[in-house]
Amino acid sequence: MLLIPAIDLKEGQCVRLRQGRMENSTVFSSDPVAMAEHWKGEGARRLHIVDLDGAFAGVPCNSELIRQMVSAMGHVPVQVGGGIRSQSIIEAYLDAGVQGLILGTKAVDDPDFLQSMATAYPGKILLGLDARSGVVATEGWDNETGIDAQDFAINLSDLPLAGIVYTDIDRDGMMQGLNVASTLALARAVQLPVVASGGVTTLCDLQALKDAFAADTALLMGAITGRAIYEGTLELAAGQALFDA
Repeated sequence: MLLIPAIDLKEGQCVRLRQGRMENSTVFSSDPVAMAEHWKGEGARRLHIVDLDGAFAGVPCNSELIRQMVSAMGHVPVQVGGGIRSQSIIEAYLDAGVQGLILGTKAVDDPDFLQSMATAYPGKILLGLDARSGVVATEGWDNETGIDAQDFAINLSDLPLAGIVYTDIDRDGMMQGLNVASTLALARAVQLPVVASGGVTTLCDLQALKDAFAADTALLMGAITGRAIYEGTLELAAGQALFDA
């Protein structure tokens, strides 16, 4: 299980949003490459990058910056989401050394595309499933689809996906703890590894997640943390040590 630091990019800066709202952002660094190097130095075993501008624009907006961040991470795998809606974009990121491509909006709008990309790049594609009250949201979380997150994911359980990044939007950036019950229910229903996201605040949240998956450890890739490690309520090394114990 991995504790994965997140770097969200907006206009070339490292930010965190509250509940995915672009107008409610906090800038944590004006040098995302240096921030990536910082988390590498803190022992990160994987890095999560979101191109927020790309998520809203529908095309990558920070690809050159992301390339530099991937280079700075060296052997540490990087997963990227935000605006990945064509095979050419996927190939460009793979050529840049990205290890995991997160498909969200495009996957929901066009499940056939998700299937073809998962088949073409087995173990490289993750489904980005972002839900508000259990209902999938797309277009940078701006669009409520009316689709039940669990029902949608079950239909994809046979694909050679690397896993599912499951985000509870209501908790994202709010420092209120993970939605452990929904995360576990999704993982068990789909039988694919899940990365929990949205609300990680303290070691207690990670312990609760670990305990919930005690009988299903193969279904938990880990958890993404953002605001907590930037504001100091959680130390990356301590969180990873908890997962390793």
